[in-house]
Order: sequence, then structure tokens, then C-alpha cells
Amino acid sequence: MKTFFASLGGAVIGSIVGLFLLFFIGVGLIQMTVSNAMKSAAGPETGQEDGDPIVLTLDLRTAYADQAPTSGPELLFGGGTGFIDIISKLDAAASDDQVKGLFIRASEFGIGSSRAEEYRDAFLKFKAADKFIITHSQGSYGGGPSGYRAIAPSDEIWIQPGSDMIASGIVFETLFFKNLLDNISVTPEIEALYEYKNAPNVYKEETFTEPHRRAMTELAESIWDISLNDIATDRGISVTQARTALEASPISGEQMIEYNLATELGWPEQALDRARDQAGEDSITIDVASYNAPETKFGAPVIAIVGGQGPIVTGDEGGSLFQEGNGFASDTIAAALYEAGRDEDVKAVVFRVDSPGGSPTASDQIWHAINYIQTEEQKPVIVSMASVAASGGYYVSTGADWIVANRTTITGSIGIFGGKIAIDEGLARIGVDAESIKVGGPFAGAFSTTEKFTDEQRSMIRAWLQRGYDRFIGLVSEGRELSLDQVDQIARGRVWSGEDALQKGLVDELGGLTIAIAKARELAEIEDDAEIRVKTYPMNDGGFSFFSASSSASAAELKAIGQLAQVLNDPEIQALLMEAEAMRNSRIQARMPTFIER
Repeated sequence: MKTFFASLGGAVIGSIVGLFLLFFIGVGLIQMTVSNAMKSAAGPETGQEDGDPIVLTLDLRTAYADQAPTSGPELLFGGGTGFIDIISKLDAAASDDQVKGLFIRASEFGIGSSRAEEYRDAFLKFKAADKFIITHSQGSYGGGPSGYRAIAPSDEIWIQPGSDMIASGIVFETLFFKNLLDNISVTPEIEALYEYKNAPNVYKEETFTEPHRRAMTELAESIWDISLNDIATDRGISVTQARTALEASPISGEQMIEYNLATELGWPEQALDRARDQAGEDSITIDVASYNAPETKFGAPVIAIVGGQGPIVTGDEGGSLFQEGNGFASDTIAAALYEAGRDEDVKAVVFRVDSPGGSPTASDQIWHAINYIQTEEQKPVIVSMASVAASGGYYVSTGADWIVANRTTITGSIGIFGGKIAIDEGLARIGVDAESIKVGGPFAGAFSTTEKFTDEQRSMIRAWLQRGYDRFIGLVSEGRELSLDQVDQIARGRVWSGEDALQKGLVDELGGLTIAIAKARELAEIEDDAEIRVKTYPMNDGGFSFFSASSSASAAELKAIGQLAQVLNDPEIQALLMEAEAMRNSRIQARMPTFIER
């Protein structure tokens, strides 16, 4: 029997999604008809040509999945670009003489600390190649400092008149459901190993336990300090000045200029004109997503990028309508790893991990595929941790030859929990009595949601979890060359920032995707000046795109249709869906606590 909440939530969400689909498809068809007529009269759009000075444009208000989607609503409605594609193109543009600069539209809200860090690293490399960055902001109105932290390296930051900046503090918001469950007489029968494995707390507690609060507070403090240091460095001010400015939020555009957080007041078109003028006569603008990097010669050695994001689950679905991006289905990811490892042209594999964890069984399958590449194909595997690579996300990473994490990546959470939601008392309150006939031993019917665990079943669950925990820390001990005692001291379910994880020996180097690719080149013994090709797995097999047959459909039209994806990928909706999906998929979880960065 599936859990009561997953079934109820699925029915409600299914109805809502059906209405959303009808609405957005209808709007999209109307938009497409009108826009195509307008395009016919307007003539061709600006394109990339040899010799024209290029100003790349990047809108940080556009939310990209970490990896280009191969399933789900983004692919259904024509989306085909991931965050790592944007980072790769910025990296290539840094060495392209035709590209003179970058024009950025800042986000009015937070974009996530780790993502801001990776954007920042790309922007710094771009500037180091003697190219300019001009940013226009219409203010910042929540989400902490991440949106501003990303643009802080800009040569010029224009702030629109009348705009304000609110970028103080790091906030981690957790929803606790204990009182709700108590009100409907539903009991969370969940066991966790150990005190920092706080994912079940959302069901069992009214607020943070002391270990839960300590771990989250220290994580927030680490990310806040890193953010302040980055902003201070990029704006040429002291950390104290940066803290004073951000903690004074909300501040006006004029105050931002006084604090050296912005350079001048102005409107978007004025800032763009400045960028075009600086690039030179006849300059053109090209969105980073549409930019074609100079081609690498055929036959160059290949570095494969295999990516997975979201909750780790068994099977080969590779995502769902309700999940952002590719998904992290073990059959799909393992097959991609095997395919990349067996390709004779591939010299190393970069495994991009963006996951809070999930099924230990699925994680084990992916860990084994990495081990196969290393032992049977004799090729190095380098992990690039994205925003989060915790619990099962760390499980699949621990055997890699080298682990790279951003300083603000959330990682660790080495622990395990499992159980069920018992609804027997809730059913009794509405006049439903559930009775069972069981044969086959004391564990028969243990995962029935119509009754609580017996004492004997609870002991058996704990023993089962202990075996899983022991295997987890054993793999970490082997992969990280740490003793079991050392691993246990930094495990027990506790989350760490990437910076703290480096100090604890859980990662090898700080940085983003480009650092991981550079390490892959080194471990594969590819010469520094040799060209390489990058190939991404799992490949998009074409799939079904609702509007793929319409050659006249523009990116703007598809973006309008694809608003459904953004609705479904709202952090609060994703958090609730993750809880329902994770408990439905596996009775035992290696997953970090669910929270939202504000």
C-alpha cells in the first residue's frame, strides 16, 4: 500500500497539472500564431558571424536546471540548455577573441549560494582574459546575498533609479509537519542513524532539535562568511564594510553607489548601449545560450561529463513531469557511466552530482558503475559537486579519484534513515478499522501503513539501518582513505559546506565544473596545451517535444509555454514533492533534510 499522503498528493497535484497544461498549451499556441506573423514582417534576428565583435548577454533571472533536461516539462516544451552548458560556454568565450564582453541582467532574487559561486568563478576567468562585464540590476528583493554575489565581479554595476537592495543574511527554512500529523492521528514510524540525520525531523518534531539546529546554524554561518568575503574582494572593500552594507538592507540605489556596491544609476537600455559601445563598432549581442564556441578539431581527446540531479531513485525513468532536469535514476545514470567509460575516445569522466540523496540501493548501483570505470577501463573519475551532493549524493561520489566542490556546496550528511507513516489511528477517527492476517514471521506486514511497528519489528529495522550505515561509512573510509573512526566523527548524518568538507577530508579541491575538467585533463595525462572535446551523458535521444515540428517557434515562444516547468520547479513545491516521492520510492533513505535557502 502506498503512503496515504503520496496518494492524496498525487491525485490533487495531477488535477492541478492537467489544468496548467491546458492553459499553457492554449496560451502558447495563440502566442506562436501571433508572433510568427510579426516575425515575418520584422526580418531575420541578429546572428553570429565571423569578424563581428560580440557582446554576450546573460539573464540571471532565467532559471536553468543544473544539466540540460532529457525529460520532464522543460524538454517537453523545448528547453535544451542547462546551467553547466552556460558555464562551459562562458569558459570557451574567455579564449574567443571575437567576444569582447558580457552584459548581465541581475536577478532580483536569490539564485542559490553554490550557483552564485560558480557564476562568479566563470565571470572572474572571463575578466582575466581582458574582457569587460557590465551588469544592470533592477534591485534585489530577497533570497539573501547570492543574487548580488554572482554579479559582484562586474566592471560596472548599473542600478535602476528607484530600485532597492535587500540582500542580508542566509536563511534556511524548514517545514515541520508533526502538529499536522498529530491533528489527524498519523504517526511517523521512522528510525534514523544518527543524531544529525535530521531528514525525519520534519515528520517527528515541532522545531529543530539541538543537533539539527547546530548543524544548520554552522552551515549558514559558513556560507554567510564566504559570501561576505567574496563580495568584499570583488568590490574592493573590507569585509566589515560589506557586512555593514548588506545588514543595512533595504538600501536604495544611491546608497549602493555610496557603499561601492554599484557604479551608477541608469536604465537597462543605457547599460546595454554602454556595453555595445565598449565592444566597438558593428558589435552584435548574442545570448550565452545561443553562442557557438569555436569548434575543437575532430579527433581531440574526449572528457565525458555524466550528470544526475534530484532525488536518487532506482529504475530508468530518469526524471518525471514533477522533477527538475534529468533526474537521478540509477539504471539511467549507471548506463551513461558505462557508456562513457567504454568509449575509446573518452580519457576521463567528470561526474556532475546535484542531489540531496535518496535510495541507498540506487546509490550503490551508481557507485559500482564508477568503480567499474576505474578498475576495468582504467580511467579516472572526477566528481564535480553542484549546489548539493549530500547523503546519497555523497555516497555516489565517495569512490571517485578526485572530488571537487564549491565552497558553498552542501555535502556530507553521511547517514541513513527509514520507516513509514502509520495511519491506523487516523483511519479509526473516521470510522475505518484496518485488520490484517499475517503469516511468514515477525516482519510480515511491517511496512503496512495501517499499523505501527511492533517492538520486534523496530529492532529489526534498526539492525537493517545499521548494516546500511556501516556499508556507507565503509565505502567513505575506503574512498577517502580515512579510518572508520575518523569517518564516524564527521558522519552521523551531519551536513557540511564544501569549505568545511575540504578541511574534514571529504573533498579534495574547491571549485566548479571547469576545475573538475582541468583535473580530469591532468589525471588523464592530457597535455596542457592540447585541445579537448567535452561530451555530455546521458544524451538527449530526441524524445518528444510538443513543438519540435514547428521550425518557426522561437526561444521566447517556447519560454512562454514552458512557464509550467518554472511553476513546478518552485523550491517550496519541489520540497513537498521530494518528500512524497522519496518516501514512496524507498523505505530506507540516504537523504539529507529538506530545507529551502531564502
